[in-house]
Amino acid sequence: MTHNRLAHAVGSHPGLRRELNEDSACAEPPLYAVADGMGGHAFGEIASATAIDVLAHYDVTGDPVPALTAMMDEVALRLTDMAEQDLRMRGMGTTLTALLWVDGSKFAVAHIGDSRCYLVREGEISQVTRDHTMVQALVDEGRMPAEQAVLHPRRSMLMRALQAGNSPEPDVFLHEVQVNDRYLLCSDGLSDVVAPEAILEVLTQVEDRDEAVVKLIALANEGGGPDNITCVLVDVVNDEWLAHWSGRL
Repeated sequence: MTHNRLAHAVGSHPGLRRELNEDSACAEPPLYAVADGMGGHAFGEIASATAIDVLAHYDVTGDPVPALTAMMDEVALRLTDMAEQDLRMRGMGTTLTALLWVDGSKFAVAHIGDSRCYLVREGEISQVTRDHTMVQALVDEGRMPAEQAVLHPRRSMLMRALQAGNSPEPDVFLHEVQVNDRYLLCSDGLSDVVAPEAILEVLTQVEDRDEAVVKLIALANEGGGPDNITCVLVDVVNDEWLAHWSGRL
C-alpha cells in the first residue's frame, strides 16, 4: 500500500500594473487548480471564479479522465449560460490547469490555455502541460525557434480556452508521480516573467512551501509585475515511515 500524501501552499497577487486580480485558484485535496481570466475580455474574474467553482464541486468519482473532460464541458456550458443571460459577458473566458490526485500514485491532469504545470524532480524542471497559444503552435510546427517564442510580443494569444459560446478542447491525461516531486501550477503572470531556471532555483533551494510561493511572486513583481500572479505549489510526501512506526506503538 502506498502512503504518499500531498502538502501544498497557495499565493496570489494582482501584480504591479493591474488593479483587479482576475486569477482564481483551488487547493482543496484531492484537487488543485489555477485559472486565469482572459485579459482584455469582459468579466475575466467571473470566468476564472466560475471555473474553480465548478471544479471544486464536481463529482470526480470513477475514471478521472472522462470526469475531468466532462468538468471542462460543464465550465464552458456555465459560461455560455451566463453570457446568454447578460450580453456584457459575451467573450469572457479563462484558462484552467488542474491536478486531481488519484490512488496516491498519480495525477489526472486537465489543461486548457497558457497557465502551466511545472514539475521539479531530482533537481530538474520540466513543463507538464503544453501552452495552447499561437506562438507555441508555431514552435511545434518548426516555424519559430523556442528562443524567439519566449520574447514574442503576442506570445499570450490563446488558441484554446474555456470561453462562452465555444466547445473546449482540453488536454486531459494521467501523470505518474514520484516521492519528493514538487509541482507548481501558475498563471502566466509568473511564467511570462520568470524563466524556468529561476523557478527551479527557488523550488530547489527554498524548502518551505509558503516561503517559496512568496519568493516566486516577488520575482515576478521584480520583473515588472505586468499581470496577475498565482501559484499553487504541491509536494508529494511519503508517509511510509510514519505508518511503520505508528503500527509499532
